[in-house]
Amino acid sequence: MTDTTKSATLSIGGQSVELPVLSPSVGPDVLDIRKLYAQAGVFTYDPGYTSTASCDSTITYIDGDEGVLLHRGYPIDQLASKSHYLEVCYLLLYGELPTAAQLEDFETRITRHTMIHEQMHNFFRGFRRDAHPMATMVGVVGAMSAFYHDSLDISDPWQREVASIRLIAKMPTIAAMAYKYSVGQPFVYPRNDLDYAANFLHMCFSVPAEKYEVNPILSRAMDRIFTLHADHEQNASTSTVRLASSSGANPFACIAAGIACLWGPAHGGANQACLEMLKEIGSVDRIPEFIARAKDKNDPFRLMGFGHRVYKNFDPRATVMKQSADEVLDLLGIEDNPLLQVAKELERIALQDDYFADKKLFPNVDFYSGIILEAMGFPTSMFTPIFALSRTVGWVSQWKEMISDPQMKIGRPRQLYLGATQRDYVDVENR
Repeated sequence: MTDTTKSATLSIGGQSVELPVLSPSVGPDVLDIRKLYAQAGVFTYDPGYTSTASCDSTITYIDGDEGVLLHRGYPIDQLASKSHYLEVCYLLLYGELPTAAQLEDFETRITRHTMIHEQMHNFFRGFRRDAHPMATMVGVVGAMSAFYHDSLDISDPWQREVASIRLIAKMPTIAAMAYKYSVGQPFVYPRNDLDYAANFLHMCFSVPAEKYEVNPILSRAMDRIFTLHADHEQNASTSTVRLASSSGANPFACIAAGIACLWGPAHGGANQACLEMLKEIGSVDRIPEFIARAKDKNDPFRLMGFGHRVYKNFDPRATVMKQSADEVLDLLGIEDNPLLQVAKELERIALQDDYFADKKLFPNVDFYSGIILEAMGFPTSMFTPIFALSRTVGWVSQWKEMISDPQMKIGRPRQLYLGATQRDYVDVENR
């Protein structure tokens, strides 16, 4: 429980209002303004809600100044280096790391739900052949509510559990099918003998004409990408899922809303933007030119994949992701890929340049994940769908937490109205 013994006094128009101060288990105190309008007749103004806590949560904690990311109290670097994605999924969903028996049961349930309803194949074929995979995912995930009627009742804890398992299990299948459809290849069914990450790679890159063996280094790198993107507190897409679910919408509609929000280039498109920047640079010999442009305050060019809006010191996910990037590039090589050559040289220069060190512009998780996905052979159009499937467990965990919260209310932000005041209607012939 939060500590409510402290309070703050707000003076407005000669009136004093006492506001409770809530103390979290870790992080800054929070002013409780729920009764502010009733007591003082005013709202607060906070565009983007960057200084407003919209909920209380026990799932994820971020300290951007110190470079801290905790899932249920566990540091992300420990989880990414010692754990694996499905174990982290269990942790986010249920609050504790599983026992061996609990993990085996959870992995079995996920594995047994990876196939999608066969009639959904027809839904995929309704899209244009050149449809962006994110467009396909938004539509298909939302349409799951038309196929899985037995897990739509959000008031039933068991149906919420079934919907959670289905979403986490089927999202890699949906993402892989969206990719296969976009490149004109046949859908590949999931395999129960492969782990979560290896199964996704197999569904993306295997073809019926020949056998495809998933390299364990690539599978491990994919698993880390999933893990490092699993949840990130109350970001735009998570807040979208919470806002949609506050109306009582079914879980598939809520997650589809989160995918739609993630599609925005300011949110889920960061690693794609990073690769597009590398393509713009083009070759290693042009890097000094773009470094100089990045330092020029009058030049709109910015180095994508460096620094982070939340992490003002360093991105705690980047260290582990860099290790995976190095392993993947050692395996696949960069000699024949000019884009990866540019990425490695840009990383080297930026890490040694005092300008970037002083401004804390270190390579972030998007820089390294983009390099890994490019090296694996994914087109940039698949970067955000992979982000979406990774983040599904975070969205589902936040959704479950919200639905079971007795304080849940439908989201209803206020506004600072700057439009016309009341005026009378004028007949058209008199205008």
